[in-house]
Amino acid sequence: MPIAASKPRAGKWISDGKPHPGRRMTEAEFVAWVDEDTLAEWVDGKVVIMPPVSDEHDDWGWWLRSVFQGFVDHFELGRVKGPEFMVRLRNQRRRRLPDVLFVSKARLEIIRKNHVEGSPDLIIEVVSPESVPRDWQEKYLEYERAGVREYWLIDRAAGHFMVYRLGTNGRYKAVPEVDGKVSSKVISGFYLRTKWVLGDKRPNVFAALRELGVKF
Repeated sequence: MPIAASKPRAGKWISDGKPHPGRRMTEAEFVAWVDEDTLAEWVDGKVVIMPPVSDEHDDWGWWLRSVFQGFVDHFELGRVKGPEFMVRLRNQRRRRLPDVLFVSKARLEIIRKNHVEGSPDLIIEVVSPESVPRDWQEKYLEYERAGVREYWLIDRAAGHFMVYRLGTNGRYKAVPEVDGKVSSKVISGFYLRTKWVLGDKRPNVFAALRELGVKF
């Protein structure tokens, strides 16, 4: 059971190191308070604690990062991070924890010691029951405003796999499925098959990478 938030003293929080969902902090206070054992996001002064993920969510998050990272590393396209690496959207007063993110080689300077400063080129969120409004609504609008070029959403419970690409008007537009797969423009040559992410059994990581042209 969470312990009640301590009162601030001399402009600083007296932290007991325990999760405090809903506690309000400045960004500096949040950065000083949060640690590797506390998964939390910061949303305009409010602390949002990330609940433990399910077994399925953990497996799919690992599979997605493995496939993305295997492809990106093989072709030396940039860096893949997540799910515990923070993205700072300064102008929106947000610090988010995407499941998977990609930063292209030309923009690696935005990766700092403990966070990405600004918008990654691509973000993937695996939707869980408790994160439906956060992933489909809040983060959709935040990533769109921040200029994240592609936003991938995998919602297995609802049977939805959607990829949104930023248009020249600064708004997201859904990317259509073609021949059973959805392709990225941000990561040239990369795609995911709908049956891979919504099917009953995900393919072996190495089998998916071989289809994507990665040679071992």
